[in-house]
Amino acid sequence: MPAITRRYLKTAIVFLIYGLLVGLHIGAAEYAGWGTLRQPYVVAHTHLLMIGVLLMLIMGVAQWMFPKPAEGDVRHRPERALLAWWMLTIGVAVRSTCEFASAYVQSHALGIATFLAACLEVLAVIVFFVNLWPRIRSPREELARAAPKS
Repeated sequence: MPAITRRYLKTAIVFLIYGLLVGLHIGAAEYAGWGTLRQPYVVAHTHLLMIGVLLMLIMGVAQWMFPKPAEGDVRHRPERALLAWWMLTIGVAVRSTCEFASAYVQSHALGIATFLAACLEVLAVIVFFVNLWPRIRSPREELARAAPKS
């Protein structure tokens, strides 16, 4: 398994643990009366699990399982996959933190930071899939590439 794939998958596991702990807190506040349930917690919880876990897992497995770039194809660059990982990781961490903070502080700057983190996440997905695009090939193309040339 490539190092970049391990990075995506391990990060997804970290976000899973974080998201589950947030969910546990939500459950304790909602059903046991321990603590206060605040709406931004639900947003952060959902975001951590859907983007931080599910999307990160999908991207990591896609990076691993899709066909290798064609010989001489310079459109796919491993450093772009790493850039996308950094952007998505920072975006999810900042956005979920801002969502939590918004439960306690109403600030225009916090709203802007949340929006910018969301923009970073969207940009990360675009960078990742633009980079992955050349690796999406039909089996017929694969067979043609593998056939001996005479």
